[in-house]
Amino acid sequence: MEKIPSFSKNHDELKTGLHVCGTAHGVTTWDLRFKKPNAGDYISPAASHTIEHLIATLLRNSPRKDDIIYFGPMGCRTGFYLLTVNLGKSEVTELLKNCFELAENFDEVPGNKREECGNYLEHDLNGAKNECKKYLEILNYI
Repeated sequence: MEKIPSFSKNHDELKTGLHVCGTAHGVTTWDLRFKKPNAGDYISPAASHTIEHLIATLLRNSPRKDDIIYFGPMGCRTGFYLLTVNLGKSEVTELLKNCFELAENFDEVPGNKREECGNYLEHDLNGAKNECKKYLEILNYI
């Protein structure tokens, strides 16, 4: 089997930030790298799940909602993938800054009822907000 593109990158060289993974069929995949890979510091599963709910909700309610294809966690727990159309890096950066700022205002997890989520008991709002705050600091240096 062929290696998929994400396994072809040397993860020891990846840095935190916002990176383009590639574009295929008009869809750009963005690497929102919260943590340095293989450094022993990972996003907890509960916080990651909550970040997914918060940021996906904010992106899909933003003025650019029609340009959002997908937002979800990396299995390695070092960040998230965002798939978009019609957005360049500066537009994605500003959109994400806005979303991560707004995430700090949530007092409850959106979509966190049993009928809305397949694992509604595993969330960590405070942990998610802390990780979002740290990633916003990373975005502010871009």
